[in-house]
Amino acid sequence: MKPILKSAKLANVCYDIRGPVMQRARQLEEEGHRILKLNIGNLAPFGFEAPDEVRQDVIMNLGDASGYSDSKGLFAARKAIMHYTQQKKIKGVTLDDIIVGNGVSELIVMSMQGLLNNGDEVLVPAPDYPLWTAAVSISGGTPRHYLCDEQSDWYPDTKHLRSLINEKTKAMVIINPNNPTGALYPEEVLQELVQIAREHQLIIFADEIYDKMLYDGAEHTSIASLADDVLFITMNGLSKNYRACGYRAGWMVISGDKRHATDYIDGLGIMASMRLCANVPGQYAIQTSLGGYQSIDDLVGPGGRLTRQRDLAYDLMTSIPGVTCVKPKAALYLFPRLDPKIYPIKNDQRFVLELLEAEKVLVVQGTGFNWINPDHFRVVFLPNTDDLTDAVGRIARFLESYRKQHLG
Repeated sequence: MKPILKSAKLANVCYDIRGPVMQRARQLEEEGHRILKLNIGNLAPFGFEAPDEVRQDVIMNLGDASGYSDSKGLFAARKAIMHYTQQKKIKGVTLDDIIVGNGVSELIVMSMQGLLNNGDEVLVPAPDYPLWTAAVSISGGTPRHYLCDEQSDWYPDTKHLRSLINEKTKAMVIINPNNPTGALYPEEVLQELVQIAREHQLIIFADEIYDKMLYDGAEHTSIASLADDVLFITMNGLSKNYRACGYRAGWMVISGDKRHATDYIDGLGIMASMRLCANVPGQYAIQTSLGGYQSIDDLVGPGGRLTRQRDLAYDLMTSIPGVTCVKPKAALYLFPRLDPKIYPIKNDQRFVLELLEAEKVLVVQGTGFNWINPDHFRVVFLPNTDDLTDAVGRIARFLESYRKQHLG
């Protein structure tokens, strides 16, 4: 039989957050092992539920959710998103500038497919949320990774970013707050990125899904609030701030200089129509979420559960010999570094697989986020304090064995 092959468009696409190591974890679970999962920012399994009033709104409106909505989304949902952009000081957003999607993930792919021709290039951070790189590749584009500098709180290396720009560069992706590093970019960094986009007529795609998961009193600035002469596509949704990953309710907001982008904006409308509409029950959660009590503030404030777990995970991880980490200012993740002199790792996917086999702890290797060296991994600090302590203790035990094995 002639083999049936996957599309060549998938040749450079990977999503190791749900990749082969996770598949091995599933096999181990089927064999009866308990796996401590520090790999995915899926909040519900760790006891972080969507707010009661949000769930009630979805339930109450199910009777009206059987049919398609407008391809861009329900009026009430988009009106609430428009009001939210005003709170974030993003100017000039109308209802027509908002498209609701089945989570930000769908909108990332739509936005790239609607923009890119074969050979077009997009600047993507390294490390990144790997769906951005995958979406560029599957849309026929070429991702060009600009480095973020661990020595500077993981802020973008703008000198390196500038060096990657050429006549094929169409856009720049900014993930702020950042996954996987937990970095939060100050306004002066964002202003510099806007200036680069302005000079080279680049679109800015801003992934701001963690904009309320902020620690130690930090504040988030939407980059689209800083200029009106650059085209911005800002992505956000309910998955993280409102612990509603499964509702698949996200949105994109088009703002800034739209005058020269009417054809692209028309293309986004075509893409929205082709998938008919976003999940309607999930859309009914948007208005109540954005307008109601912001319970995320209790989780990330002083003494809040996420703050306590971040501090615990950071303290435990950085107490391991040869492990350093920039303390995250936002989001759900640590991105620790393993000193290559102490941990001479050649293949970090094999490293995390060995950790899984030995200690039944599941993490994601740094190269899964398009990081350049096999010396980082991402840890999710969602488990409760007992499980976190247990998991990081197992990582420490594995690393001690690794040191002895490789250094004598």
